[in-house]
Amino acid sequence: MNSSRRIKLQVFRVVVFVVMGAFFITPLIAMFEFSTRGNGENAPRTLEAWASIFKTPDMVDAITASLQLAAITSIAMLILLLPTMVWVRLRLPRLNRIVEFICLLPLTVPAIALVVGLRPIYVWININVTDSILALAFAYVVLVLPYAYRSLDAGLAAIDIKTLSEAARSLGAGWLTVMWRVIVPNMSSAILNACLLSVALVLGEYTVANLLNFENLQVAIAYVGLVSAGTSVAVALASLVFAFVLLMVISFIGRRRTPSLAAAGTDPQYLTAGQRT
Repeated sequence: MNSSRRIKLQVFRVVVFVVMGAFFITPLIAMFEFSTRGNGENAPRTLEAWASIFKTPDMVDAITASLQLAAITSIAMLILLLPTMVWVRLRLPRLNRIVEFICLLPLTVPAIALVVGLRPIYVWININVTDSILALAFAYVVLVLPYAYRSLDAGLAAIDIKTLSEAARSLGAGWLTVMWRVIVPNMSSAILNACLLSVALVLGEYTVANLLNFENLQVAIAYVGLVSAGTSVAVALASLVFAFVLLMVISFIGRRRTPSLAAAGTDPQYLTAGQRT
C-alpha cells in the first residue's frame, strides 16, 4: 500500500474513533454533570448524590444482590452450557442445531410473556424453597443463554476440540481434566466474553425483577429516582462505568501474546534437540 493510501486509512480510523468515542462518552458526561448539580440556580457543584448512594440501605442491598446474582448467573451458565456444548460437538454433532435452537429461543419470547410463565414457578419457590432475590438466578440463566451460546460457540469453533480431547484422552486424562486443563485454557477469551455478557445483562435487567416483586439494582434505581433524580443517575452511571471497566479488564486478561517467527527460531525453548546441540 502506498503512503497516500496509508495516510487516508489512518485519518479514516481516527475520524471513526473520535465520532464513536463522542457518541458513547457524551451521554456519560451529561449524566455526571446532572448528578453533580447543586440545588439552587447558582449553587456550586457537589458530590452529595454520589455520597448518598452508600447512605441508602436499600440501594446498598440492591447493589450487593445484583453483584451476587451476576456471579451466580455466570457460574451457573458456564456449568450448564459449556460441558453441554463440548459433549454435543464431540459425541452428538447431529444435536448441535437443536441445542442452538433451544439456547436462542429466549430471544423470540418477550420478557413480559416469559415472566407470566415463570411466575407460578417462583410462587412455588417462594413458598417451598426460599424467598431470596438470589432465586432470580434461575430466570437470568435462561435470559443469558442466547448471548453466552454465541460467544462460547465462536470460541469452540476457533479450536480443534476433537483433536485436543482425543490427544488428552490418549495420554490418560479424564473428561474433567480434559475440560479444565485443555479446553478451558484454549477458549479463555470466549468464556470471559460470555461472563461479561452475563454480568451486563444481570446488572441492567429490570422487567423480570420488577414483575416478580424483587428489588435488584435497576428496580432500586427506579424507586430512588422518584425521590432523588441525582442519586439514581449517579448509580446508573456507576453501573455503566463498572461494566466498561470489566470489559477493559477482560480484554487485557484474554489477550495472548504469540511470539514472532524470528523469536521462536532463536529462543531456546522453541529449538529442537538437534538445533540446541
